[in-house]
Amino acid sequence: MQVDITQSTPIMSEDGKPILLAEGVVIRKMSKFLAGTSEDALIPIPIMYDVNTNKVLLDMIPKEIRSDYETIGFSLKK
Repeated sequence: MQVDITQSTPIMSEDGKPILLAEGVVIRKMSKFLAGTSEDALIPIPIMYDVNTNKVLLDMIPKEIRSDYETIGFSLKK
C-alpha cells in the first residue's frame, strides 16, 4: 500500500504550531518476585515527547499504565 503524504494534515499544539517530537524512554521497575529474576527488573518503555514542553505523548504509552503519566503528558485525541 502506498501512502500519499500530501493527503495528511499536521498535528498542531495548543498554541497552533506543529508539534516537534523526540524519542525518549521511561523506566518502570518490577519486583524480582513478579519478574521471576534474582533482582528487581527495570523495564524501558520507548515514548515520544514534545521538545518544547517536555510533555510525554500519552498515546505512545500502554493503556494499562497511561494514568501514571497523565500529569506530565498530553494526548493527540481530542
